[in-house]
Amino acid sequence: MNTQQVQLVRSSFAHLAPIADRVAALFYQRLFERNPELRTMFRGDMQAQGNKLMQMIGAAVALLDQPEHLMPVLQKLGQRHYGYGVHATHYDMVGAALLQTLDEGLGPLFSAPVREAWISMYGLVASTMISAARQVEPAAA
Repeated sequence: MNTQQVQLVRSSFAHLAPIADRVAALFYQRLFERNPELRTMFRGDMQAQGNKLMQMIGAAVALLDQPEHLMPVLQKLGQRHYGYGVHATHYDMVGAALLQTLDEGLGPLFSAPVREAWISMYGLVASTMISAARQVEPAAA
């Protein structure tokens, strides 16, 4: 990600942070509408799950210009998600729901450059997590 993309992600996320609960609820609503089969992967309090999601996105956004700190966090997260049954194909589903949520949540602020910046960010997050999960995959088999 370049510096401009980092700033676009940060400034757009700042608009969502005050309504994080609603954004998280919208994300899961969109995810399950698009992929109802994923609903069974989530047990327990969805509000707490949404809080974790928004905290993780916020942490990633804050560390975008510090890859030496961000990458280890994402690697651990990817390994943990593999243990939850998350597979590489799920990341595309999550990415699509995330973009739809951002589009709805940001409205006209979700311009083409902002969209591309989020696609770049999510690509970094997803590829790092998938790669980390593949490292534990043979050990789990």
